[in-house]
Amino acid sequence: MELRRNPTRAVRVGSCTIGGGQPIAVQSMTATHTQNIDATVAQVLDLQNAGADVIRIAVDSPKDAAALKEIRAQVTANLSVDLQENYRLAELVAPYVDKIRYNPGHLYHHERSKPWQEKVAYIAKVAVDNDCALRVGVNCGSVDPAKKAEDYGGDENGPMLASAIEHCDYLDSIGFTRYVVSLKDSDPQNVILVNKQFAQSRPEIPLHLGVTEAGLPPDGIIKTRIAFEQLISQGIGDTIRVSLTVPNNRKHEEIEAGRRIIADIAAGRVRSFVDFGLKTMNIISCPSCSRVENEAFIDLAQQVKEMTTYAQDHKITIAVMGCRVNGPGETDDADLGLWCGPNHVNLKKGPVELGHFKYDEILPRLKAELDQIIAQKSVAS
Repeated sequence: MELRRNPTRAVRVGSCTIGGGQPIAVQSMTATHTQNIDATVAQVLDLQNAGADVIRIAVDSPKDAAALKEIRAQVTANLSVDLQENYRLAELVAPYVDKIRYNPGHLYHHERSKPWQEKVAYIAKVAVDNDCALRVGVNCGSVDPAKKAEDYGGDENGPMLASAIEHCDYLDSIGFTRYVVSLKDSDPQNVILVNKQFAQSRPEIPLHLGVTEAGLPPDGIIKTRIAFEQLISQGIGDTIRVSLTVPNNRKHEEIEAGRRIIADIAAGRVRSFVDFGLKTMNIISCPSCSRVENEAFIDLAQQVKEMTTYAQDHKITIAVMGCRVNGPGETDDADLGLWCGPNHVNLKKGPVELGHFKYDEILPRLKAELDQIIAQKSVAS
C-alpha cells in the first residue's frame, strides 16, 4: 500500500530533501573517532554505499572540526554534525556540512549566563550563512533543565515536548524555518506518544524518528520497528535512524534495517497492530524472524490474503502474527487475529480467544468468522 504522509514543509539537506512529500530519508552516524580521518572517511563511504541519505559525524572540539574539513574534502555524502555541548563550534563546522544538530538541553553547558535564545540565534545565522539546515534534537537523557523543573501533571514526556515546541516557536519568530525536529527516548512507547503529540501540535514540521539506545540486533531493531510502525503508518516521520550497537564494520546494517522497516510497513508486514486508516480490508502480517516456530506461517499469511479477496470492500483488519511472543497481545485490536505456534494457529476475535486449529484447518474457520463480521456490519448499517 502507499504510505500516507503528513504534509510537512520541505527541508533541504544537501542533495536530500526531508519532508514535503519526499521519500522517508534514512540516516546513520559514524562511530569512528572523528580525528581518525581515514577510518571516518571509510565509514562514511560504507554508509553511503549502503544507501544512507544523510550521515552524521560528532564534533566535540576544534581538532574534530579540523578533521571534519579533511573528511569533507574526500566524500560527497550529505553530512550532518552534532554540536554536542559547545554551540560555538557551529562556525567551525558549518562550511563542511549540510545540516547541524543541536540539543536544547546541551545549550546550558557553555556560557551559562547567556540566554539560550541568543545561542540559537547565533546557530541559525551560521546555518544561513553556510547554506545549512538545522535539527532540533531533544533527547530524554538531556532535557532542558528549566523544562524539567516545571510541573506537567505527571506527563513524563511534557518537558521534552515543551522544549521542542519552544525552540520551534523561537526559530520561526526569527524567520528560520529550515529545520527538522527529533524527540527520542529509549522506550518505544514514549517515542510513539511524544511524536504523536508533537505532530498534532506542529504538523508542518518534519520529524526525525529514532529510538535512542535501542541496543543490539535483533532486539534493537524490534524496539525501533514497533515505534516506527505506529508513527509512520499514521503519516508521522520524514526521516529515520535505527540506532544499533554493532561493530564499526557493520554500521551499514542501520541503513539496511531502516529501509527494510519502511518497506515492511508499506507492505503491511508489521510486528504490532497498525491501523493504516484504510476503508477497505486491511491484512497485516509480521516480518518473519528467528522467533517463528513454523515457516508455514509465511504461506498462511499469503493464503489469508488470497482467501479474503471477496471481502476487499469491507473495513476489517486481520492480523497474522508468526510467534507466541508478539502474537497474543499484538492481535488484540484487530477484528480477527491469528498467531502461529509450532503445530497450531490460535484464532482471536478482538481480544477474545476462539481456540487453536491445525494449519490445514484454520482457513475455513477464519472465513466463517469473517463472514459473521460482515453480516453483523451489514445489519448495523
